[in-house]
Formats: sequence, structure tokens, C-alpha cells
Amino acid sequence: MMKFKPNQTRTYDGEGFKKRAACLCFKNDREDEVLLVSSSRHPDQWIVPGGGMEPEEEPCGAAVREVYEEAGVRGNLGRLLGVFEQNQDSKHRTYVYVLTVTETLEDWEDSVNIGRKRKWFKIDEAIRVLQCHKPVHAEYLRRLTPRCSPTNGNGQEPMALDDNAPLHQSTSQDCGLPRLHR
Repeated sequence: MMKFKPNQTRTYDGEGFKKRAACLCFKNDREDEVLLVSSSRHPDQWIVPGGGMEPEEEPCGAAVREVYEEAGVRGNLGRLLGVFEQNQDSKHRTYVYVLTVTETLEDWEDSVNIGRKRKWFKIDEAIRVLQCHKPVHAEYLRRLTPRCSPTNGNGQEPMALDDNAPLHQSTSQDCGLPRLHR
């Protein structure tokens, strides 16, 4: 299913979730500093770069495109961190990848068009910054350890997040990662 909005086509999966993709952009392989961008709706708040998938676009391609547009970076796409569901305001299903930045543009699409900013954060600081207004983005960062081998986006079962429900942790079958669920 698709919906059209100016400058964008929204795509939905068979369960009515908006299909999204995002990347945690790291300075290096140590994954100790992450790049956040200012929100287009609330320029004083930081978010993980990402957005809606276009028709016929694969999650990994959408993630790379979104970080190029929103953060002005290119890099080496790594593993799929997880597939996250958000049900509170609207139904979103987001594929979140890890990307190691290799190129940073001085001027990029969203900096020129809407004045978007970007900033490097230590992981614990990024979690604190995101927790108050984008708790699902903070969950991406909490999911960082331990690592497992990359997948193509089809091997992960979605992670449902309801901001008001308590977190429970279990070990998933996909490489023994702890899985948070509500």
C-alpha cells in the first residue's frame, strides 16, 4: 500500500505499518561516537537519521539514502541492528542498520534546504539526549551490544515498543542477542 504526500510517497507493509529505515552512524569501528541530526519539526532536538522507504526500495538502500540526505554522510553499511515497531502515535516499522562513516559532506541536502544540523555524541550522552523526546531512538543505541553477523534485513523479527510499557529482556534465537520487549 502507498500514500502520497508532497515530495514523498509513504509505503506500508501488509500489516499497515509505515516502512522506514535508519542508520546509527559511527565515527569508527569502535562504535563509541554516534552522529545525530536536528529534527526537522523541532530543530532544538536531536534524532537518529532515517525516514520512509520509497516504493520498491530495499531497507538497506533506504537507510543509506536517508543518512546521505539528512546527515550528509557516506560510509560502510554494516549489520542490521534490528527491526523496531512503534505503535504509540502512528504505526512505524523501522529497519535500523549500523554505518561507519567514511565521508562527511560540508553542505548536504537537508543542511541547505532546511538548516539541519549534525553533531557527534558519546553513546551514553546520545541515549540521554534521545530518551526524553525520542525514546525509540534511544532503544536503538541500547541494542548495540553484543554484535552478531550482518543479515539482509529478513532474519529479524520486529521489536514492538510501547513507550509506557515496562521492558522485559529475553535472549533471542538470532545469535543470542538480548531482546527487549514490552
